[in-house]
Amino acid sequence: MINYDQLSEKELLGILIGEKKGEHVSESLIKEFSSLPELLAGSAEEELMKIKGIGMMRTKQIKACYELAMRLQATRATTKKIIKQPQDVANLVMHEMRYLKKEYFRIILLNTKCQLISIEDVSVGSLNSSIVHPREVFTLPVKKSAAGILAVHNHPSGDPTPSNEDIAITKRLKQAGEIIGIPLHDHIVIGDGTYISLTEKNMI
Repeated sequence: MINYDQLSEKELLGILIGEKKGEHVSESLIKEFSSLPELLAGSAEEELMKIKGIGMMRTKQIKACYELAMRLQATRATTKKIIKQPQDVANLVMHEMRYLKKEYFRIILLNTKCQLISIEDVSVGSLNSSIVHPREVFTLPVKKSAAGILAVHNHPSGDPTPSNEDIAITKRLKQAGEIIGIPLHDHIVIGDGTYISLTEKNMI
């Protein structure tokens, strides 16, 4: 029996990709990416396949491993998780979103007790911006009978300072939520280990 918890990251990666004797692919992966989260969450398929020994199959294995980890995290997180403050949102998504290289706009659906229903992707933008429309944002909250939502998106630059566009979009969503009856409680911008709440900063 193998004690997986005692293996190094390189050894675990070697098992994951089926590394053969004499290969040094796992070592190359660790050298190329600064951390395990950067490898699993921040890497694009094109970047992985540039590494010698990493083809389509091994790329799929790495990305599938990441997706399984995220689903496990989501399963644990949605077990009556209560969102009371911006820090709760940061704790929920920071581990992944700080490493994303594109701007992801997501919504967090809450029930009447502020318990987490689900986290949903709304849009994936370019390196610098993510454009969202109220129609896209509120479709799932209406279907899932959410009592309220939180918006969250990341800044790949690592600086969570909201842009003028961020503030404008948030105000539009807040107005739409008031009309629909599903209030937008806050908009959290995720940076590299830091975050800013537009509600706390009185920007909305």
